[in-house]
Formats: sequence, structure tokens, C-alpha cells
Amino acid sequence: MEHCPESIRLLGDHLTLYIIHVLRHGEVRFSELRRLLGNANPVTLTARLKKLEAGGIIVRKVETIDRQSVSYGLTRLGEEATGILDAYEHFAEAAEHLAEHPEE
Repeated sequence: MEHCPESIRLLGDHLTLYIIHVLRHGEVRFSELRRLLGNANPVTLTARLKKLEAGGIIVRKVETIDRQSVSYGLTRLGEEATGILDAYEHFAEAAEHLAEHPEE
């Protein structure tokens, strides 16, 4: 429990969780990630990605073939964070069910 406050600071906002949700399906280039996040502000997205990289949640890969390309993927630690998303999904399904059937 002693690490919980730091984890909450790192993972506790919607943009971070959405980034992890997108990356749980595989590596994504920056422009595609931005598009999948609803054209997120590039400055905000870059800052968040740097924070996640520094926290060991994601890995940044730079490739130079014809031109420079940057992609992002989850580290093993980042894959562990997907359990948080699973818990959110479970909660959302339960909340939806209880909203439809309040007598249960």
C-alpha cells in the first residue's frame, strides 16, 4: 500500500488510462495514437507519454527507414496496469446492469 499514492499519480487520470487501453492491443505510432485518442493535444500527449516512459509503463521506439517514425508500446509493467482497465470495465458493466435493474 505504501506505493499506492505514487501509482495513483502516475496512472490516475483518464488520458493515461486511455493510452494504456490503446497500447494494450500493440505498438502504435504517435500520429495514430493521437488520432485514436480523439486528436488529443500533441503537447499534452507528448508530456503524458514522457511521464509514462519515465515511469517504466511504456517504451518509445524510434525507427528511421525513409523518415523518422516514433511508436509506443507497453512494457511488462505497463501490461500489469491493464488489470486496472479490466476492473474499470467490470465496474462499468455492473453499474450499467444495476441502472437497468435497480431492484437487484
